[in-house]
Amino acid sequence: MAQAPKHVMKKMSTSDNEEFHKLFVGGLSSETTEETLWNYYQQWGYLTDCVVIRDPASQTSRRFGFVTFSSVAEVDAAMAARPHSIDGKRVTPKRAVPREDYGKPGALVTVKKLFVCRIGEDTEKHHLRDYFEKYGNINAIEIVSDRESGRKRGFGFVTFDDHDPVDKLVLQKYHTSMVIMQK
Repeated sequence: MAQAPKHVMKKMSTSDNEEFHKLFVGGLSSETTEETLWNYYQQWGYLTDCVVIRDPASQTSRRFGFVTFSSVAEVDAAMAARPHSIDGKRVTPKRAVPREDYGKPGALVTVKKLFVCRIGEDTEKHHLRDYFEKYGNINAIEIVSDRESGRKRGFGFVTFDDHDPVDKLVLQKYHTSMVIMQK
């Protein structure tokens, strides 16, 4: 694997969680190497790691890999610049799921709709918009009410125009007295 020059490497603060710095890159060409993957993704920031996953027996590419940036902002920049093409093949980058979450139901699902629960009675759509719009463009917000009484049921949905905001929200797990789940 290609290594970044020492002057390019940047120390991460302990408050900046490294698991949010990693991208899964699927759909790689069988010809893609760590070097070509590294060279492509370094345009969005400093890489601290890069690997193309290979079959242990044959050493052939399994056609996916991971790149790790030195900051979340660099991951955000790379995701904002989609679509990506490497070695003449369109690839699918996605925020990497931490190993401890990998086997959980829904961990690898790509969705644009977010389930939000524990919504207070006094919460309005504009409150949800104010909170969630910093993650991405919102297409729709729904706060579910009882059909008969009209009373809010304490949950709703936020639909984004892309899957990446949902991935980012779910990876962060805890949000200002709101519970975030994929829908």
